[in-house]
Amino acid sequence: MSWIAVVLLGAGALACGAVLLRDARNLWTLFAAALVFGLAGYAAQGFPGLPSAPLPKADTTLTAAPALIDARREFFDASRPPSRFVLTGDTYARRGDYETASGFYRNAVAENPNDGEGWLALAVALVEYADGRGTPGALLAYQNARDALPGNPAVGYFAALPELRAGRLPETRELWAEALEGARENAPGYGYVQERVDSLDNLMAAIVAQGGS
Repeated sequence: MSWIAVVLLGAGALACGAVLLRDARNLWTLFAAALVFGLAGYAAQGFPGLPSAPLPKADTTLTAAPALIDARREFFDASRPPSRFVLTGDTYARRGDYETASGFYRNAVAENPNDGEGWLALAVALVEYADGRGTPGALLAYQNARDALPGNPAVGYFAALPELRAGRLPETRELWAEALEGARENAPGYGYVQERVDSLDNLMAAIVAQGGS
């Protein structure tokens, strides 16, 4: 694939994302980051004769962190704020300090083991702190969040975000669809996830059309 084709395809995908996801700022931010990482990966592998070298990591923390917290709140009753420990942890998470935030989230679930939002916040923070990897601690926190939030699609939504960041859109779509299948239609966040599934369907169709034009 020539660089002209790469640039055109990337620009087309970015333009489609800007149009289709204009009302889904959280998804748009993550998609844009995934697209940038994908192009950077192509740049690294497109010239096999050059010695390998690590690419500088794009700093999306300041934009992704607040978006993740705002998205998390979509899955809970707005009239019932999180515990004081979660609120304090969020102030650190918004600055990208996931290590300190995790400590407060742990305090939240230690005080109330049935705090589903506390477990979810902890899981997301641990994944972010590990650069998108699902560590054993994060997986345990996700499981505890799932147990505390039956019928809520939150865990499935957030567990799919590393796939989205890696540019694996079909896998992201599958995980979000599974989250909806196991959720109550009147559950908080159900419509939020459904909107993102619909937007992702449109986005993937637009990317396919762009590639075939």
